[in-house]
Amino acid sequence: MPVRTCGHGHSHGHGHIHAHGASINLGIAFGLNLLFTIIEFAGGYWTNSIAITTDAVHDLGDCLSLGLAWWLQIISRQPRSPRFTYGMARLSPLGAFLTGIVLIFGLVYVMGESVQRLWDPQTVAGEKVVLIAILGLIFNGFAAWRLHGGMTLNEQVASWHLWEDTLGWAAVLVGGAIMSIWHVPLLDPLLAIGLAVFVLWNVSRNLWRVGELFLQALPEGMDAKSLESMVQSIAGVQKVENLHAWTLDGERHVLTIRVSCSPATFEEVEQVKSRIREKAAQMGFESVTIET
Repeated sequence: MPVRTCGHGHSHGHGHIHAHGASINLGIAFGLNLLFTIIEFAGGYWTNSIAITTDAVHDLGDCLSLGLAWWLQIISRQPRSPRFTYGMARLSPLGAFLTGIVLIFGLVYVMGESVQRLWDPQTVAGEKVVLIAILGLIFNGFAAWRLHGGMTLNEQVASWHLWEDTLGWAAVLVGGAIMSIWHVPLLDPLLAIGLAVFVLWNVSRNLWRVGELFLQALPEGMDAKSLESMVQSIAGVQKVENLHAWTLDGERHVLTIRVSCSPATFEEVEQVKSRIREKAAQMGFESVTIET
């Protein structure tokens, strides 16, 4: 039977809704982060806390990366063009990658500054630290909540940015309360190091996911054998070959496949292809190309 190809793109409606919501959430997170970074720099000087000052520098980097992530998320909604036939969806995970890299550099800086404080502990104004920490919990907690559960990798990595800050401020709040009662200057850098290690682990996992996406790994939670079995189970399919599946941005998936069909007529083959596309759509594939 001669080779017949059929490319089919499903509706992008859900993807556009998610992308629009992601850009709004990232914009809110960027605005809150920028405002609080200014407060942090003033608070670090006011309290003499390395944890607060270091976090202010870190948050300045966060502002730059969140602003970049926001911009890339907006551009990623551009429709397909003759040059970019899949559109600009990959800009969203690119933003996630750049945001993660900036965060890693920020965490390394935090740990370096904190280690120096271990050898040269500084007196910290515990009561003032508590006040700044409460503000930090409010600002970062709200921004993290806005991004929590986001559908795009861009939102998920940015969310870790903000959850890291929220957890950090919770620890700083406890540490500030302790330092306001007892003289324990080592607690300030120890808190910073512990939080940095915790967040570094989680950000590294997210960066690995982004790396897999750019290497065109199968969409998360799928495996080739299951996909082949799904296609093979469809009535009229005799053999499955050359199955390739990848994701554009962690949410919009692409499938290309070659199948041998038992029906002899063109209409029957098209019916088999239609059934394959319906099954694939249920699994999140919005672009399906089938050869017979």
